[in-house]
Amino acid sequence: MPFVSVTRLKLRSLRFLPRFAWMAFRTSRQARGAQGFRAGSVLRDRALTFWTLTLWDQEESMRRYMTAGAHRAAMPRLITWCDEASVVHWTQAEESVPSWQEADRRMRAEGRPSKVRHPSPDHASLAYRPPRTDRGNSI
Repeated sequence: MPFVSVTRLKLRSLRFLPRFAWMAFRTSRQARGAQGFRAGSVLRDRALTFWTLTLWDQEESMRRYMTAGAHRAAMPRLITWCDEASVVHWTQAEESVPSWQEADRRMRAEGRPSKVRHPSPDHASLAYRPPRTDRGNSI
């Protein structure tokens, strides 16, 4: 059964966008070559908000990717760059990548905020606007 990982990251300032974009490129390239990676998508939402949706053979494959290479280098920076960050994971029977609507539904129902140093008032409650789901691109 495939393992799904969804992240939502909101940058707190435009000044972080160039470095974030470079790291997003590097982590997407890393994901495409990672053992156990099946498919994925990124979504550029409004107000400097970015989503990732990845499908893995199993949770261990995602964890190996997360703790290595470009992704490992990016994670400590996000604590400072973001004022909102959240994650949700689940296992599903379907082999296909879930829709962005399902990712949003799961994030609100089962997601958890990640640690950030400068949280927005909405960070802990995951009270964000629905994402614009027409801006997704495959990884």
